[in-house]
Amino acid sequence: MATEPDRPRTVQSESGRVFLIQPLFFQNGCFFLISEGQNRRIGSISISISSSNKVNTAKVIPSKFDSVFINTITEKVSAMINGICLASLYSKSQLSLDDMKAIMGEVMDIVRDRGDSGAKRGNEFNSQEK
Repeated sequence: MATEPDRPRTVQSESGRVFLIQPLFFQNGCFFLISEGQNRRIGSISISISSSNKVNTAKVIPSKFDSVFINTITEKVSAMINGICLASLYSKSQLSLDDMKAIMGEVMDIVRDRGDSGAKRGNEFNSQEK
């Protein structure tokens, strides 16, 4: 069952850490705010753009702990939507593998839900304006 894709979601990893994921979708891309705990905080920022089966990534604010993980999120999502993905990740300490799996799983679910609901409305990510 698809849920409203732009609403904030909370995910708890097997290690017990809780993360708030706030997605924002636009016609040509999306933004994910991922923050540990219930308070929204801006953390490291990465941006990726996908065009012609190639993904380019830039770090806007480097991560103290998990730079490869935030880059992976933006690269994977931008390739899935064939557009721009901007992500901010705030964590209090280094993420464990369980934390990363929980966050990535929820982000992928959000993108899939958005793609499913967008296709039903005729508003897909990669539609081109004429």
